[in-house]
Amino acid sequence: MYVVKFEDLNKSDIGIAGGKGANLGELTQAGIPVPPGFVVTAETYQKFMEDAGINDKVMDILDKIDINDTKALQAAAEEIKGIINSAPIPDDMILFITEAYNQLCQRVGEDDTDVAIRSSATAEDLPEASFAGQQDTFLHVSGNDEVIEYIRKCWASLFEARAIFYREENDFEHSKVYIAVVVQKMANADKAGVMFTVNPSTGEEIALIEGSWGLGESVVSGDVTPDNYQVDKKNNEIINVTISDKKVMYTNDENGTSVKVDVPEDKRNERVLSDSELIQLTEMGKRVQAHYGEPMDTEWAFENGVLFLLQARPITTLGDVEEQKDESAEDVGEVLVRGLGASPGMASGCVKIVFDIDELDKIKDGDIMVTTMTTPDMVPAMRRASGIVTDEGGVTCHASIISRELGIPCVVGTGNATATLVENNGVTLDGKKGLVFDGISETKSEEVSAVSVEAAPIITVTEVKANVSMPEAAEKAAATGADGVGLLRTEHLMLTSGIHPGKFIADGREDELIDTIADNVQIVADAFYPKPVWYRTLDAPTDEFITLEGGENEPREHNPMLGWRGIRRELDQPEILKCEFKAIKKLHEKGYTNIGIMIPLSQNPEELKKAKELCSEVGFEPHKDVDFGMMVEIPAAAIMIDEYIKVGIDFVSLGTNDLTQYTLAVDRNNEFVAKHYSEEHPAVMKLIERTIRKCAEAGVKCSICGQAGSVPHIVEKLVEFGITSVSSNTDAIADVRKTVARAEQKIILDAARKRLE
Repeated sequence: MYVVKFEDLNKSDIGIAGGKGANLGELTQAGIPVPPGFVVTAETYQKFMEDAGINDKVMDILDKIDINDTKALQAAAEEIKGIINSAPIPDDMILFITEAYNQLCQRVGEDDTDVAIRSSATAEDLPEASFAGQQDTFLHVSGNDEVIEYIRKCWASLFEARAIFYREENDFEHSKVYIAVVVQKMANADKAGVMFTVNPSTGEEIALIEGSWGLGESVVSGDVTPDNYQVDKKNNEIINVTISDKKVMYTNDENGTSVKVDVPEDKRNERVLSDSELIQLTEMGKRVQAHYGEPMDTEWAFENGVLFLLQARPITTLGDVEEQKDESAEDVGEVLVRGLGASPGMASGCVKIVFDIDELDKIKDGDIMVTTMTTPDMVPAMRRASGIVTDEGGVTCHASIISRELGIPCVVGTGNATATLVENNGVTLDGKKGLVFDGISETKSEEVSAVSVEAAPIITVTEVKANVSMPEAAEKAAATGADGVGLLRTEHLMLTSGIHPGKFIADGREDELIDTIADNVQIVADAFYPKPVWYRTLDAPTDEFITLEGGENEPREHNPMLGWRGIRRELDQPEILKCEFKAIKKLHEKGYTNIGIMIPLSQNPEELKKAKELCSEVGFEPHKDVDFGMMVEIPAAAIMIDEYIKVGIDFVSLGTNDLTQYTLAVDRNNEFVAKHYSEEHPAVMKLIERTIRKCAEAGVKCSICGQAGSVPHIVEKLVEFGITSVSSNTDAIADVRKTVARAEQKIILDAARKRLE
């Protein structure tokens, strides 16, 4: 299936059409006014790469990249894009695409109609990730030859340096992220912009709308500081209107090409949206949010007075936020520049002014990055900065979205920060008020995430814990008030060293491996002490180890998810497992007795028994010296949980991501069968219920750390079954705690009602 029309897609078709394409199909089916179009599927891209024989060549280049070497990363990206752009596209593929384009032209009644060609990665526009600006968009493309050319450019943009960096940093495997391409009739906008259906920083039920003249590219990219409007959704009352000086706009030239031009003088400070247009937008926003059942980030355009929606995706940075304590402005220093508060929090550091991507290397950890406007290529440097300040942009621009996702304070739309602030001078910025002060504040700089603060303390009997992958994320996770760590993944602790753990041992550097593990785990144990931290021993599939130094002898498995991983591998390589036990023992001897050990992917109680014997061999007695538990990720473990309890376990954690795929025979990373993947399948839920109830009967603590633990209606069932804790991603902790509290209250209320009957 090379192409699919919007009408034949819905939001569950991410594996076919990517996030953008799936959502455009969903909106079309819901009757929302969307310019018509079609999607060149992810399968088409995959087949192109295979038929052209370039996939392995691309992956080999990626395997050798150091993403923190900016110049090397850029060079590798250009090499890969050159390979893709020079590879021939099969004739049958061209035929199907051009036929779909010709049908679109007939539908709209225009020969060689202008279309927008947009990337739609299969991991894009998801609730758990924002791929803002990672791949390319091409506007005003027309004619069969241009359409084919720019589709291939979209495919190549999957390997922009910024996209490669983002995937590496967020643990998306390059080989498992594909790209679909949206081909959509251009909306020749008179005015356009972005609308959040709630305030993305505070969660307030107001429509936050930004708009400017011409195409919406100027707003999304941050080339212009747009007008900002806020509308109370309860009564459609317009509660705030901020008119900006809109210096540039995107429009069409005489050849139909999108160009950036100066806004006419008489329109620069003219209000873009009327009251009636704001209400029309707000009503559409309410309709879209109700349809999806969650707050949405949308792009819109007015063409000759007609409103179109161009895109919709869940807001990725939203959480529960309490009012930040006001820092006294007069105690901080003189206000140097003013702008819009785009990402809340206070940050201090030395000013580093960036006008060009070649200057990114001068941004060191803790600096304040000052630029005209950030671009996706700047994300690696943004991660190092403690705060971001821009001349242009609004609260929906690239800098704002990425800063909120990273938890970095940000001020945008200052107009003159790059000219006013002085290189290497110390400043303090307030990302809530939109102010930049002279001098370094004595107030400790802090990363403030919109999801990391609980609005009010909620006490639950069922504990709510955090999943942690990287030590640097521990402090942020602990700030949520989580009751501990239900899953500390080992893989990142080892993989970040770049050296295969077996090589440490083969080279006689066992102590170095033990210290590497212990030092990283200590950071997490420190952040949560004395709350429990459950350390899961190594569970890295062979395809992750093969790229490490010393990993060249790793076997090449057809399906690593079903292969040599988890406890089965560790019992074959017991010296690595013993190093892990020695590392945790070392920490216990330092006083970090809050760390428990958890073995992964067990299918037989004998594996648990052997693991405990190895732990005893290093002088660390399970149950006596350390709490010892296991993951339940395989149906066999859930079915035989009684036998595991007899062998002896202190706690169990349900890994529902693996449990679901192994129960249903569905590879959760395979877009062709993704629609069949569901933690709520009756068979999966029966295994979960059985495990929880058996553990409750035996007095064994039982938790859950898979994605199901972040789904409210599933959490309600887990509490009813008797689960003792729920472990979720940091950004979901506040919502999960509320859900747990409601579920516990419901159980109490139901019991009280029964007594009265």
